[in-house]
Amino acid sequence: MKYIGAHVSAAGGVENAPKRAYEIGATAFALFTKNQRRWEGPPLTRENIEGFKKNCEKYGYSMNQVMPHDSYLINLGHPEQDKLEKSRNAFLDEMQRCEQLGIELLNFHPGSHLNKVSVEECLNRNAESINWTLDQTKGVTAVIETTAGQGTNTGFTFEHLAAIIDGVEDKSRVGVCIDSCHVFAAGYDLSTEEGYQQMFKEFEEIVGFEYLKGIHLNDSKKELGSQVDRHDNIGEGKIGLNSFKLMMQDERLNEIPMILETPNTERWPQEIEMLKEFEATGSVQQ
Repeated sequence: MKYIGAHVSAAGGVENAPKRAYEIGATAFALFTKNQRRWEGPPLTRENIEGFKKNCEKYGYSMNQVMPHDSYLINLGHPEQDKLEKSRNAFLDEMQRCEQLGIELLNFHPGSHLNKVSVEECLNRNAESINWTLDQTKGVTAVIETTAGQGTNTGFTFEHLAAIIDGVEDKSRVGVCIDSCHVFAAGYDLSTEEGYQQMFKEFEEIVGFEYLKGIHLNDSKKELGSQVDRHDNIGEGKIGLNSFKLMMQDERLNEIPMILETPNTERWPQEIEMLKEFEATGSVQQ
């Protein structure tokens, strides 16, 4: 079974996110457990924690259907030690919030080298940051998101992901989230069936399906290999509907969160319904 949803708002408290996901027909969801554009956030209250768990149960979400995203400010491969430590402390806080909420996955972007250290050193710092955080937490898996390769970002090749994972000591608590827009912009052509199969063949050989913990479902406004991160709504970008139909029919992607981050949020209920139809019938909704 596919778990299909979107990144919903946690405005007013994280306990409100499950209901918002339910209202759009989602069987999975993502959220921010704090303001994603601030380094620090107020601690979760007992009301937040108990309300979140109660509402997940009420609306039928188990914790393998929930995949939060960390703050956009965090750079776990930062070349400057003081800023690296600031990022690590913020990431630890995010992981601890997931612990409190009972959430098993935390999605994050791998770091940027900022042209101050080599790509290899940046990847090593990512792995060291993950190790440092895992040593102080339990039960939460750090999920590395593929990037488009924009700017000085790392993580836009499967080799980058494999290098980070190789440096993680507890490999049972590290994983990968494939963002369809990002991998397309990075040069993996999943817009055709041949390209789709080739991409996942490379992923299996270089990273391994045992590490695949989630998918971000986004079309791309920019061309293949552009290395520009611009999401589009499903079927309206350069990837096209066929790739998303293939994903919905791919049993290797069962029972992991598949999260929409498409720009027109009002269309999420329709996009979720369309993707569910692809899973059920393989047909394109007219």
